[in-house]
Amino acid sequence: MADVGGGFGFATGSGIGVGPYAELTFDSEGDVDRASQGAVSRMEATDVLVFAHGWNSDRSTANRLYDRFFAPFPALVGSGVRLGYVGVVWPSMRFSDEPIPDFEAPGALAEPGRGCTLDPLTRQALGEFWPGRRAELDRLAELLAEQPESAAAFIEFGALVRELAGLDAVHAVAAPAVPAIFAEDVLEVCRALSLALARAGAAAAGTEGPGLTVGGGLRGLWGGAKELLRQATYYKMKKRAGVVGERGLGPVLAELAAGRPALRFHLIGHSFGARVVSFSLRAVPDGARYVRSVTLLQGAFSHYAFADRLPHDRGRGGALRGLHRKVDGPVVACHSPHDSALKVFYPLASRMAGDSAGLLGFDERWGAIGHDGVRAVPGAPRLSLDTALREGVPTAGCVSVDAGSVVRRGGAPSGAHSDICHEELARVVVSAGRMGR
Repeated sequence: MADVGGGFGFATGSGIGVGPYAELTFDSEGDVDRASQGAVSRMEATDVLVFAHGWNSDRSTANRLYDRFFAPFPALVGSGVRLGYVGVVWPSMRFSDEPIPDFEAPGALAEPGRGCTLDPLTRQALGEFWPGRRAELDRLAELLAEQPESAAAFIEFGALVRELAGLDAVHAVAAPAVPAIFAEDVLEVCRALSLALARAGAAAAGTEGPGLTVGGGLRGLWGGAKELLRQATYYKMKKRAGVVGERGLGPVLAELAAGRPALRFHLIGHSFGARVVSFSLRAVPDGARYVRSVTLLQGAFSHYAFADRLPHDRGRGGALRGLHRKVDGPVVACHSPHDSALKVFYPLASRMAGDSAGLLGFDERWGAIGHDGVRAVPGAPRLSLDTALREGVPTAGCVSVDAGSVVRRGGAPSGAHSDICHEELARVVVSAGRMGR
């Protein structure tokens, strides 16, 4: 959405059941609402939890997420800890047909015959996400509603999506950083995405197995076409999350720490929000110790991000290489095998143009940190959730925690991607921040 608003509030009237609470609001360029920053600076706290929501959010769902996730903390921390709570609000995109566990019932994707259409709320959100593109969005919605059995219709659809994403076919082929789904033949892409949707649905239903097919001729590929549109919003939000983290949240935390040196910040991010908080580490000055822990919940970025050397390119490191060393505590990546968004769709969307391996299936090179944890960081331990809760997490470095025992519920297409409101995960944050009783 284009405008997330500039308001903020403490627990009273904010819909958040803990306090003191404030929103920290950013626009798409990372510019902060200064009033919201002021609210954080005035908090009476020793430790501040800073939580950034993910891609499938608007302000309302972000507030509900923060209320649910923060609720257990007062009973978990030690007597010497006075918590402050911050909800980061940044412009993301809410597909209202994606169910979020415990927030609402499954929407249009679960209703036979309606999975390819754009429901009114999603259409409105797309208009706010891409302002001034009403004609293009109306035509996309018309094609999804009609589902013509025509190769020309798919070609038109693909061209419109590439245009919305700020790409064209020539640029996409030439630029290796552009996902292949915007460069390959659109029918092949929609077929791969339709199969991925079938795979995600089978996984959510517990019937995953070999031999998945997509029937119905070309008409059977319109579900994949809708997923291509969804991936175009993810592509834009992926870049935006990095900008908000590096140019927005990071400098704001540095300013807050300079004014309140005793404050200890504990960063939490879900999905692309994990990318926001991780990229904020780029703004931490050398030697600063104000970021005391980072907890990534189903993080939607590369599992090699913190690596000094990439396994497939030893001359390069990950986008966040070495930044875990700027944290005065651990970087904990909670991951789950039940997350279809990261198991199926993230690697598919992240492959580069010209990748000879093809489009469908999980690829080790393009895996997400929220699917299988931190990779290629020597000495980074891998713990079960039970072990992390029983023994605590290490006090420094990257740590992977398999949270699949609780992060396991959710329907297609995202699976358990948003199933994160669990006391067990709050206890992981407390352990990482050394805030326990």
